[in-house]
Amino acid sequence: MNLSALDPLTIAGLGAVVAYFIGSLSFAVIVSRVFGLADPRSYGSGNPGATNVLRSGNKAAAILTLLFDALKGYVPVVVAWQLGMPEVVVTAVGLGAFIGHLWPIFFKFEGGKGVATAAGVLLGFAPALGGLVLLVWLTMAIVFRYSSLAALTASLAAPVIQAWGWGVGPATFGTVVMSALLIWRHEANIRKLLAGQESKLGQKAPAATDQQAPKG
Repeated sequence: MNLSALDPLTIAGLGAVVAYFIGSLSFAVIVSRVFGLADPRSYGSGNPGATNVLRSGNKAAAILTLLFDALKGYVPVVVAWQLGMPEVVVTAVGLGAFIGHLWPIFFKFEGGKGVATAAGVLLGFAPALGGLVLLVWLTMAIVFRYSSLAALTASLAAPVIQAWGWGVGPATFGTVVMSALLIWRHEANIRKLLAGQESKLGQKAPAATDQQAPKG
């Protein structure tokens, strides 16, 4: 297929669909199965992500989950750039991968909150952009030791950093959408932070219950 002959919006749609399927690979669940660990949706926050996998006590599994969740956002975006796609297509690809992580078709649409995948997408948009946002996350995580607070702060900072450093364009829209979804997915964490009940990084949490936040 000659991609250059297609309308950019058509390419964007096709790219988003392909990236969505890639994003639908829930590595928290996959890695946990490989390591013989419990399904991360069955304990802690019930969230299939690296932070919750860390609560299993297996740091290697958590690191691999973080790496692969980031790569599934990063690789499709970089491939789109390498193919010479315009920014609107690259943005659609990034959003497709991110949305796939949140609502994975292979895992009953029960996905994670998207922090690592969003970081991968931002690194794909521009390494300096992803690096600056990760620096915000890391600073907050080290100082306060709350992964959710670090993620929320980085989410608020990401669109500002992107618009300030790279100008307003399709990537700005993509960054705003990801940030809004990230904050929305952290609604239960926001309530826990305000109530002083949020678990800190590395802290083991009890099995997920019906009273806890929905998975993801």
